[in-house]
Amino acid sequence: MKKKSVATLLLLSMAASLFAGCGGGDNDSAADANKTDSASNAAPSTEAADTGDDAAAPAASGDGAVYYLNFKPEQDQQWQDLAKAYTDETGVPVTVVTAASGTYESTLKSEMAKTEAPTLFQVNGPVGLASWKDYCLDLKDTDLYSHVKSDDFVLKDGDAVQGIAYVIETYGLIYNKTVLDAYCKMDGAKVDSIDKINNFATLKEVADDIQSRLAEVSEAAGPDYNLAGAFSSAGMDSSSDWRFKTHLANLPIYYEYKDKGIGETDAIEGTYLDQYKQIFDLYITDATCEPAMIATKTGDDSTAEFALGEAVFYQNGTWAYQNIIDAGLLTDDDLGMMPIYIGAPGEENQGLCTGSENYWCINKNASEADIKATEDFLNWVVTSDTGRDSIANQMGFVTPFDTFDDGYTPANVLVDASNASIDAGQTQVSWNFSTIPSEGWKDGVGAALTEYAQGTGEWDAVKTAFIDGWKTEYEATHN
Repeated sequence: MKKKSVATLLLLSMAASLFAGCGGGDNDSAADANKTDSASNAAPSTEAADTGDDAAAPAASGDGAVYYLNFKPEQDQQWQDLAKAYTDETGVPVTVVTAASGTYESTLKSEMAKTEAPTLFQVNGPVGLASWKDYCLDLKDTDLYSHVKSDDFVLKDGDAVQGIAYVIETYGLIYNKTVLDAYCKMDGAKVDSIDKINNFATLKEVADDIQSRLAEVSEAAGPDYNLAGAFSSAGMDSSSDWRFKTHLANLPIYYEYKDKGIGETDAIEGTYLDQYKQIFDLYITDATCEPAMIATKTGDDSTAEFALGEAVFYQNGTWAYQNIIDAGLLTDDDLGMMPIYIGAPGEENQGLCTGSENYWCINKNASEADIKATEDFLNWVVTSDTGRDSIANQMGFVTPFDTFDDGYTPANVLVDASNASIDAGQTQVSWNFSTIPSEGWKDGVGAALTEYAQGTGEWDAVKTAFIDGWKTEYEATHN
């Protein structure tokens, strides 16, 4: 049994080399991460690693092969390259198929029904495990499990280790430090330091003020900036809605769980839905677009608005770093990340949202040879220089494996912000959205949020989807 607590691991690993939490998408993400989640809409990739050719189905067979159904579209190419490197080194065929954003669960169901099913797949947490535990090999005797720092990063069914987190991510409000610093020096600014923004009331004051002075703040920030809103667009298309129906929804779930001292529930009460409403209202009113437009706004739109200097705040996570930098305007010196404040009691000491919804599982119904090949592949990924370099430096993942402590930490200023939050003693917000009863619940909340923002629905419909939908979906998935 691994004995380190979450707090101990956070201090040891995130401060020194890690702890962040995903994105997700529909698994979700956040981050999904749906962490998860970058907002890629790429079609599923089916490149076979041993030939480089597209393959309609993996070539897994009795002589030992690996078929990985990957959840993260934004890391597809890196996984294809890593699979090819392993095949070149060992001769073992490794196929990586990547589900399109928002389609992982449906793709997994389809692929598991095939003769050559995935040998390696992933679930998002306890709810995902409940659906797939009959397919999950007990990993407690694997080399992979021996490298996990804490059981806080595994999923168990009794004593069986059925899933192991491979990426730990963090999300919050990414902000443009250059613009905010310039704003704080302006006459009439609501705060004189970014550090003073430590609760919802202050965040709203600042955002409202920036929204009312966009041209003035742009001029103060410099010629590269032409602000169109305090917040980038809260897109509610499928590439972006996970940020609000899952990642933002985590905050009212987290605080309700915290009040009750629980880790899951069959009936959410919605104690913090008023706070959920006020942060969502802020997102859609102090924004780069009119609320009626968010149904068509994408994740790429939101990222570009922030990365090109049109918005000051952008809700997303550590996984968004490279896309922001790749746009070419912002550098590490321009980026910071603060907690998502919703107006909950004591949030002045709230930290960032940290956790995982990406747990590797090995298909126990695969052949013995394919299971062994998959175990060996995963061990190589987390112990070899090639694997660790790809995971840390190319994919930018923070991991819970002790093999990454010696020089394999991603160069990511947003991970640094997460480290700083922990070092400051802030209470990290756990990823409780992995206990959401179903994708149907998320879809119902997302649809109600969209209708509300467009003015074609009322907030009461969001409440109904949140509270009644939880009970209905929980009963449907547990009976």
